[in-house]
Amino acid sequence: MHLSVSSLILSPSLRLRPRCSVGNSALEKGFLRRADRTFHSPLPDEDFGPVRKFKMSDFALCDRVSVGLQGRSDEVIFEATVRDSSSSLNNSRVVLRELTSLQAKRRGRRALEVLKKLVRRQLMYHSYAMQVHGYVSPSTSEEGDHFILVHGYQGSYSLRHWLQLSDWFPTLEATLALDEEWVKRIGDDTTGGPDVTRQLRLIRMIMRDLLIGVNYLHSHGLAHTELRLENVHICPVDRHIKVGILGNAVDLHCDNGTSTTNGNPDRKVMMIAFDMRCVGFMMAKMVLKELMDASTFTKFKLFLNKGNDSSCLREFLLPILCQDSPSGNAGLQMLDRNCGAGWNLLSLFLATKPLERISCLDALRHPFLCGPKWRIFPSMDVIRWGLGSTSVRMSEDYIYGRNQRRRLAYLVELMELLNPHPKLKDWMDLLPGRWRLQYCTGRHLGLTLRQPSCRVLIGNAFLSFAPDGDSGEASLLLASDVNFKVMPISPWPHDKSGCPGSLLVKSTVRMSSGRRLYLKEDDDGSVPRFAPHESASHVSLSQKWKGVGSVKELPFSLPAAKLIPDEIDVAMKLGPSAPCDAQTVLNEVRTQIPPEMFDVSKLVCGTYVDSRMLVLRGVNGSALLFSRSCSVN
Repeated sequence: MHLSVSSLILSPSLRLRPRCSVGNSALEKGFLRRADRTFHSPLPDEDFGPVRKFKMSDFALCDRVSVGLQGRSDEVIFEATVRDSSSSLNNSRVVLRELTSLQAKRRGRRALEVLKKLVRRQLMYHSYAMQVHGYVSPSTSEEGDHFILVHGYQGSYSLRHWLQLSDWFPTLEATLALDEEWVKRIGDDTTGGPDVTRQLRLIRMIMRDLLIGVNYLHSHGLAHTELRLENVHICPVDRHIKVGILGNAVDLHCDNGTSTTNGNPDRKVMMIAFDMRCVGFMMAKMVLKELMDASTFTKFKLFLNKGNDSSCLREFLLPILCQDSPSGNAGLQMLDRNCGAGWNLLSLFLATKPLERISCLDALRHPFLCGPKWRIFPSMDVIRWGLGSTSVRMSEDYIYGRNQRRRLAYLVELMELLNPHPKLKDWMDLLPGRWRLQYCTGRHLGLTLRQPSCRVLIGNAFLSFAPDGDSGEASLLLASDVNFKVMPISPWPHDKSGCPGSLLVKSTVRMSSGRRLYLKEDDDGSVPRFAPHESASHVSLSQKWKGVGSVKELPFSLPAAKLIPDEIDVAMKLGPSAPCDAQTVLNEVRTQIPPEMFDVSKLVCGTYVDSRMLVLRGVNGSALLFSRSCSVN
């Protein structure tokens, strides 16, 4: 029974071929291929329980198709109205999806098979899944090669089409007509407010609804495997997310075509982790509109596919997000709120190792998706993330008054107190890489209040560690790289362009275990005794930080990794058009950068390290805060 499309006015989008918006690792693709071969493709006359059989005479076809219903190349899509007075769907709008290829027919029959399993909990099924009503039964034997799936109509737009609108946020907000009762579902009791606050509130609702729907599938032993913006719709009637027709849903408890009680645990973990990665990509596109551009999203996926740690996403995306609006990017503001909770959740969704990705239930408890009225008990990892993110955000403001510098020093000391990797082996595993200098608690000398003979504008300062293959002991190759510009001599040039240059310092450092002791003199001026550092004690017991961790009493010393540098090699590159001689430029660079970045022998120990942040201490007690720098090169 072939449906003619010659008399229909189809939307141009029907001729588009949607592409998968997630990048799969080779291991995940292998699991997907093996899972695809385990499905049973029942015949149309098999018993599907609640599935209905329709005839073409039961429908009145519409002369157009909504843009949000675009299908694949092996699908022909129609909108229709049910004209069967004996049916409960009478006068309801539905979608007829004619499946032409063998693979498409398998997807349609699988959707009917999944319906029989999910419909046991009808309330959840109708709220979060695309309602599959049934299929069109062939009326003649010649029409048996065609399979037409009948499912619900959930509005004109998929979530991708909503996001592609220039005014998607106010339009979607008005369409859903969110009231005070509705926002209470995300722990909020307010409506309106600034645009960023309203947009964050709407994204929280969409993400929570999406996670509830995905968790509904996982709890029934199913993985979606096709979570994309094109397959997700927002129903304007019940205002719930619909997670597609589940034509490619796989059974988590089935392996090699035989059903087992527990199934393959590795396969189950991989399939759930794949779904969570897809949810992470959807969240990234909803929050960061720049990722809707195909070329930018390709760089985003390439960064992750090359094995870079997802916790470094902010460092990688910051130049892209600040390219047009240095401080006005709404997505950057949303992810930076609440001590960078959004970046933490995004990194957990997109973790490189599948076992490290967050589950649906844990994501629903994450601070980023919970409103201000809900009491959240963050984990220690979230607390460490918040300390590091707050320190980075404060260092980016470049307002180094006394209060800001004191608070930054407090935050660094709290990070050292909560160091998750005190062992030397952890340092040897995490330290290799390229680290960008964010802040130094020591002396700061810039250009504003001085009149130097040579004006040098410091760019980025990096510290790189690499394994030393020639040495059998715990040693690393260290390189300090400082980029700068030599500006023309004038009082304060508006044009900050100038002659580029770089300072490169190389050395070899040996690593050993050690401890950092805190000294404090007694009131009577006697011999110093060991005690917790005063500033760290003040912060941890203050009102703001009283809930940090489970530390009841600060220790007298903390474990640290001792750095023992070897010989130092210094080189500087300077363009021929520099207005000053090399010695003058070098002296000015040394004046502005921390002394430890030039004379690396002054680095005595490392006090904090994780996949994202690093804290090193100099011989004078100053702390250098670094963030890991990753790229696609």
